[in-house]
Amino acid sequence: MTIGLIGTKLGMTREFIESGQSIPVTVIKIEKGRVIDVIEKEKRGYSAIKVGYFKIKNSKLTKQMKGFFAKKNTEPKKILKEFRVESTENFKTGNELGLEIFKDKKFVDIKAKTIGKGFAGVMKRWNFGGLRASHGVSVSHRSHGSTGQNQDPGKVFKGKKMAGHMGDKYRTMLNLEIIKSDIDNNLLYIKGSIPGSKNTTVYLRGSIKNISRKTTLEKYKEKLKKTEAAKGKKK
Repeated sequence: MTIGLIGTKLGMTREFIESGQSIPVTVIKIEKGRVIDVIEKEKRGYSAIKVGYFKIKNSKLTKQMKGFFAKKNTEPKKILKEFRVESTENFKTGNELGLEIFKDKKFVDIKAKTIGKGFAGVMKRWNFGGLRASHGVSVSHRSHGSTGQNQDPGKVFKGKKMAGHMGDKYRTMLNLEIIKSDIDNNLLYIKGSIPGSKNTTVYLRGSIKNISRKTTLEKYKEKLKKTEAAKGKKK
């Protein structure tokens, strides 16, 4: 497992690259993580580190968590995450982890909670076509029609697309391109949109897939080289 970070979605804007191309980006404010605990292989059978994110008032902690942070002699953190590592030699309790984790990364995976839409019908939720708007259809134009069977098996199958709560679920987007990284202000600029509204908590990790595709900047530089090479041949 790769070590991840947690941030807050600030909103969307655009960035201009060398070619003058405008790229839509999502800005994420990265929260620095603090190593709360180092788990040795001899103790649990695997090596890992426990990282805490976001400050929290002591009064908002349960008795158990107050005892935990007192024992570790560190300030309370709102979110705790455990990451498995090959070796714990480079990690010590109290170390801070920030954007430097993604220093050599070009792509990241992002997990966030989608915007809640409340109770929605099948046309909005699942893009159903609805019933006919004339010829005998009465007061049920946007209904989902039949959902079950008569005698055999005589039930509604699990996973049947019906009206219900839409959104407000965790979704993971893979292989999103990092356009810019601002370490001084702890800001990360990701190409395109990500799930969630403003101020949504966002979970980031280095891309778990091996990606062979090139970044937007690499594509531009390659195009520039080809253009220069073509000009050189003409001369």
